[in-house]
Amino acid sequence: MQNKLKIILVALLISCSGFSQKVIFETTGFTVLEKNKKGEWKDWSDFTASKMIIKLDGDNHRVVVYSEVIQLFSIVKYNDPVSNETDNIVSLNCIDNEGVDCNVSVFTRKKQGNRMQLYITYDDLIIAYNIIMQKEDAPKEE
Repeated sequence: MQNKLKIILVALLISCSGFSQKVIFETTGFTVLEKNKKGEWKDWSDFTASKMIIKLDGDNHRVVVYSEVIQLFSIVKYNDPVSNETDNIVSLNCIDNEGVDCNVSVFTRKKQGNRMQLYITYDDLIIAYNIIMQKEDAPKEE
């Protein structure tokens, strides 16, 4: 029950454009899907274990992935949450630090013990992170 409450809270915080909260996640791994030269999707890469912090920052309207190279996404639109038989999805239209449009989505897999994933989706690339909610603050920005 407490897990469901956390998931509902995250969805509400992310979906409200005026939210002034920071939601912190830690990754446990990631996989990548790319298009080939013909524009067809290849297979997903092998799953790679990872331990990174991801911060959804409503105060500054951005998502920050603290990877080796910090990934910064400015939120331009907070989409309405979507719920279907298998997933709860919260989606954000973003612009990355190079000015490229993308979508950042948090999926909660209902039929997989409420496992959470964060997807960063471009026209030719998708990065999927397995994530868990953190209780501690992310690294301080300088």
